[in-house]
Amino acid sequence: MANHKSALKRARQNVVRRMRNKTVRSRVKSAVKNVRQTVTEESPEKAVKELDLAKSVIDKAAKKGAIHKRTAARKISRLSKIVNVASS
Repeated sequence: MANHKSALKRARQNVVRRMRNKTVRSRVKSAVKNVRQTVTEESPEKAVKELDLAKSVIDKAAKKGAIHKRTAARKISRLSKIVNVASS
């Protein structure tokens, strides 16, 4: 456990940031899952709409630092590929 005043503050900050990042990453996972589900079950038009929503969520997560920017790009690329194959 932290002993110094600054270390105690840093520990508190880490807890808050961890929870914030956890919710953001959870939203990313849900968005990705929604796109994959829509591609298999629904129409291609709805899949494109879900993809746009997922892109927004993923980009925001990367902007906030919850995920790395290259991880975000990779996720968007793979989702786009899935939706494009389903649409054609």
